[in-house]
Amino acid sequence: MEAKGHTVDNAREAVAGLESAFAEGALNGTPVIEAMLADLAVALEQDEGQKLGGKSAEAARFILRAISRELDNA
Repeated sequence: MEAKGHTVDNAREAVAGLESAFAEGALNGTPVIEAMLADLAVALEQDEGQKLGGKSAEAARFILRAISRELDNA
């Protein structure tokens, strides 16, 4: 899940990839991962024209690391 680029953009791409993998059956969602994705969605919410800054990026980075650990331990 490590990628170069802005953390918020990377997080959105990671969410899309995970949702696709769940839909295709390549990965199975767990209640823990689903809760983390819900938290990540909140961190990535923005109003039109608003740029997400440091707090959102840090929250996204933290949650993505937690999701990565959860997937590694699955």
